[in-house]
Amino acid sequence: MAIKKYKPTTPSRRFYTGNAFEEITEVRPERSLLKPLKRTGGRNNLGRMTIRHRGGGHKRFYRIIDFKRYDKKNIPAHVHSIEYDPNRSARIALLYYSDGEKRYIIAPNKLHIDDVVMASEDAEIKQGNAMPLYKIPIGTMIHNIEFKPNRGAQIARSAGVSAEIIAKEEKYVHIRMPSGAIQLIRAECYATIGQVSNVEHNSITLGKAGRNRWLGKRPHTRGVAMNPVDHPMGGGEGKSSGGRHPVSPWGLPAKGFKTRKKKKYSDKYIIKRRK
Repeated sequence: MAIKKYKPTTPSRRFYTGNAFEEITEVRPERSLLKPLKRTGGRNNLGRMTIRHRGGGHKRFYRIIDFKRYDKKNIPAHVHSIEYDPNRSARIALLYYSDGEKRYIIAPNKLHIDDVVMASEDAEIKQGNAMPLYKIPIGTMIHNIEFKPNRGAQIARSAGVSAEIIAKEEKYVHIRMPSGAIQLIRAECYATIGQVSNVEHNSITLGKAGRNRWLGKRPHTRGVAMNPVDHPMGGGEGKSSGGRHPVSPWGLPAKGFKTRKKKKYSDKYIIKRRK
């Protein structure tokens, strides 16, 4: 993937960079795998805002992605196209299965048209093949990992990320997560070989505020710029720096405060935390 730079025709264009989309082979998506995507603007079913700074943005159709590759176990599929997905940072690949079905998957890096991929316990160790963790050799880079058996892939799905198998026990596999944490995951969970596509996604510079608005992100106002009635850090004579440790609008500490819920079953599966 290449990053495209623009001539500085305006101040915002000076630092503006974007995708060259060289790996994209098809512009129009597969219509049978599209469905409407309803946008909430951050509101819940009562119309109350539960997530701030959301709204607007370009209309999108949702691409139905296959996160349960084992549904098509031992059926080979060839890659028909690599496509852009407006709902995620990674690219997606359209697979044509030998039984005639079409499905989208998250495209691994260096996956090409006409490559053959398969989900199987006996599949070859190569980009795009899906296998249970106990069958994948130690040191292999993986993505699209299930957290629990038969739940579908939940881990390592965004652009450029990958996890690594570092050890195996009887029922569990030690995986180094993209965050650096080491986690135990059941050995029968499925994962896909390789790294997620669109590796240089983090190197893109938006260049202007309007580009965030296209993505459906609304402006974020600093608490110290508000009045005391609107934020705990608001008010003061002249420009003030808050006068207390940073907090959210509801008074919760905003930096360094642990918000992880105390779940008995989850902590024992974390061998090493990311920090």
